[in-house]
Amino acid sequence: METEYKDIRDFSCGELERLFCSVGWSSGSYPEKLAVAMKNFDTVYSAWDGDKLIGMICAMDDGIMNAYVHYLLVDPDYQGKTVGRTLVGMVKQKYKDYLRIAVIAYNDELSFYENCGFVKSDDSSPMFITSLWT
Repeated sequence: METEYKDIRDFSCGELERLFCSVGWSSGSYPEKLAVAMKNFDTVYSAWDGDKLIGMICAMDDGIMNAYVHYLLVDPDYQGKTVGRTLVGMVKQKYKDYLRIAVIAYNDELSFYENCGFVKSDDSSPMFITSLWT
């Protein structure tokens, strides 16, 4: 089946829990909060294999200059099949006139983001206050 990409914000808790837990993210333990969060993001693009949610990218922006990719996740069974690259491309297209698109990448994922056009900063580091473990 061909992957279908959607611009929606309404997901079931079960869809979100399955996808987030498939990549081992602790936020999958809070599917009700994720469902609300998806409705509050400025941008949410999702990837589907039939009725199965297989990928997602979510971004926030200030309306003119800066956008921040908060979530990018792809079900491990679909990784390496251009799903993530397609989702990043959709965000890059939407924010093509912005001055900055930022993402905090896990070290294991740096090469993926670099291949998508992101550049690692030499003079800044992400910082957090969080109770999530991934």
